[in-house]
Amino acid sequence: MLYELALPKLIPNMSEARVEAVHVTEGEAPQGGKLLDLSVDLGDVASQACPPISYYRLVTREKARLVRLLVPLGGTCAPGAPLALFADDPGDDPDGAPARALRASAAAILWRPDMWSAQGR
Repeated sequence: MLYELALPKLIPNMSEARVEAVHVTEGEAPQGGKLLDLSVDLGDVASQACPPISYYRLVTREKARLVRLLVPLGGTCAPGAPLALFADDPGDDPDGAPARALRASAAAILWRPDMWSAQGR
């Protein structure tokens, strides 16, 4: 069975999120493990001396292997857009339609020097 990981609406005024770090490779099944780190920049929403950027980590709550990452490191997407496809059976057709959403959680995290944004944009 295929599962889709879509970008949740992490904060009310967000229009997109950037993939800052990828913690899983294709074929891995990290139940309870970290998947992606994301940044949300609200600089366009509120005028400030520096843009208000917050960071989040998506973590899987079920065992499923990564089939395909749909948004690359440094890429952006809007809330509701698919980020990745997962499957629970190695024989699942990666081009099939997802049966449901992957069960995942999001948590706020602190910026780290190994994030993609630390390398420059």
